[in-house]
Amino acid sequence: MSQYFDLGDETLWNPSNGASRMFQRQVAVFEAELELPSGISPMENDECQISPDTFETFVNALLAEHRRTSHAIWLALSDGFTATVLVLAERAGIKVDWAQHRATPEAPFEDVQVSTVTGMSAPADGGAWAAGLREKARELERRMPR
Repeated sequence: MSQYFDLGDETLWNPSNGASRMFQRQVAVFEAELELPSGISPMENDECQISPDTFETFVNALLAEHRRTSHAIWLALSDGFTATVLVLAERAGIKVDWAQHRATPEAPFEDVQVSTVTGMSAPADGGAWAAGLREKARELERRMPR
């Protein structure tokens, strides 16, 4: 069995039920963290619709939040979800402004990793950060059937 994440009549992703349930639960977590709707509707009859405008806002807010942190655990918990969202965004035709996201964030850094040895660490260089996420998304894209 599988479920469908659709944009209109186009299927963006057709994962197994287990992967779909896990992803949907993570969607709810990140909606709460970002205090924004994702644009991903509830699953009904093994299908859900993605609202492109709402999803675009969510994707950019998720990337901005990801860029503002250097906390190793936060990043480990969010990297797979963020890469999966990037694949869906690309398939939905959402253009991500990587130049804007690579820039040093104007908002204060959040969830900065603190070490007793090195002190606080800053988020990764913007180019390396963007390249890493994009590579993870490319790896996942090959494993995300439509």
